[in-house]
Amino acid sequence: MRPRGWGKRDIRRMMRGLRFRLTAGYAVFFALLLIMVATGFREYLRSTLDAQSRDDLNEEWAAVKGGFLRFFNSPELGWYATWYYAEDDPDETTAVLDIKKVYLVTDQYGKVLLDGETKDRQVSSEYEDIGIDKPSDIQARVRKAVADFKPNTPNTPTWMIRKDSTGARYLIRCAVTFPNASPYDHGVPFYVALGTPLAENDKILNKYTWRVFIGVIPGGLILGSFLGWIMAGRVLTPVKEVAHTAQRISGSNLSLRIPARQADDELDYLILTFNRMIERLEASFQQMKQFSTDVSHELRTPITAIRGQLEVALFTAKTTEQYREAIYNALQDIDRLSQIVRALLLLSQAESGQLALQKSHLDFSQAVQDLVDQFQIPAEAAGVHLSAHLPARCSILGDRVQIDRMITNLLSNAIKFTPEGGAVRVSLRPAENFVELVVEDSGRGIAAEHLPHIFDRFYRVPGSGTAPAPEQGLGLGLSFVAWIVKAHRGTIDVESTLGKGTRFIIRLPAQGVGSDSVEMVVEPVRRA
Repeated sequence: MRPRGWGKRDIRRMMRGLRFRLTAGYAVFFALLLIMVATGFREYLRSTLDAQSRDDLNEEWAAVKGGFLRFFNSPELGWYATWYYAEDDPDETTAVLDIKKVYLVTDQYGKVLLDGETKDRQVSSEYEDIGIDKPSDIQARVRKAVADFKPNTPNTPTWMIRKDSTGARYLIRCAVTFPNASPYDHGVPFYVALGTPLAENDKILNKYTWRVFIGVIPGGLILGSFLGWIMAGRVLTPVKEVAHTAQRISGSNLSLRIPARQADDELDYLILTFNRMIERLEASFQQMKQFSTDVSHELRTPITAIRGQLEVALFTAKTTEQYREAIYNALQDIDRLSQIVRALLLLSQAESGQLALQKSHLDFSQAVQDLVDQFQIPAEAAGVHLSAHLPARCSILGDRVQIDRMITNLLSNAIKFTPEGGAVRVSLRPAENFVELVVEDSGRGIAAEHLPHIFDRFYRVPGSGTAPAPEQGLGLGLSFVAWIVKAHRGTIDVESTLGKGTRFIIRLPAQGVGSDSVEMVVEPVRRA
């Protein structure tokens, strides 16, 4: 079998990977940085070379003004120009020869002057190749120089970039000089243009461009991409560990945790968040497992009882009364089974949003009073003193059925888990923007480690209460309470101390608080 190689799908998967995208980002950023730096340095180099060329031409102009070039007038030649320098002086000879490589000398009308000795025209062959300035342009520059003339102030030159027939570039410095006198003294102006080739400058720039943009930048980009690939791999290592750990996690293996890097950075925060998520999942799985056990037990008990009673009636019952008793006991167990299923279905509908509230204006004080009256008999049977301190009137906007279920669950739990001789107190206090309901008991209390979970679905405090375990229910009551409070946009808090009791505090938005401050005290009914 031929070994499998890289296909298009593998390449696309790699390109969609975070490591590749990070590396590509590094490469693009590094490339842009290198290009910007290289372009900036190239511009600096170009401006430096240009400034050097201008300085050279300014020095040549100073030499021309210093006396190397002199102007004369004769009947035969008219105005002409002659170069004066010591031929036996190598410095002067070199300076004049450099000036005469690219130059042009004309009168104020644009006519090229002659050399007084050789009768040659005062223009170099290189300048002729560039193209002699048009007489109209020369005359315009002369007029401007005359108009702008200031004593003891050099006139401003004109700078141009010209090209010869081969495309080679030249920097040209054009200026007007008044060798004999100022224009105010009827001095004659002359036009002098000096040039220098820019071929060497262009060669340096081209060499720099090729070496940097073709050699250095691609090499730096390859090196930067390689380093970026390595850095991205090191940065993503903890992320891969998170992914590998997540792959190993299952319902029976939720104890895995990723060790923190102790770097206190974003990746450590990711690891911490992931570990906390696993802790929550583990707690949820434990609750669901416990719920499955509890539901199985709660459902098995009535089903077993029903089956046993019916079997006994089938095989042993002889009279109508025996059959009636067996059917009656079976119906009681069926009713208990129905209550369990109905509670699970109701909570599921509530949490999924399928159970809509039917809100209306409700006298909260009257609702609490009615339920306290109903619970007086079971409270007395349990030996618990049940009392309520309520305002004469207190209105809220709520669902009467759900509000009754909330109060019923709280009173039922308080009485169930309060030992004989204890007390359960219910109080209602209206405030400016909310109504506060407090249900407190003198029972055994709840340990601090269980308080954050008592409103969780199916959660039951281990070993709580004085009642036998089967009578503790499925742990759905407080889940209902929490949902009802939340559905009414209220808040619920719990305070508990072991050995002293538990206090539930519910705050619901007020819907008109009565001004009557008369307090109604409900005491337990005394039976003879």
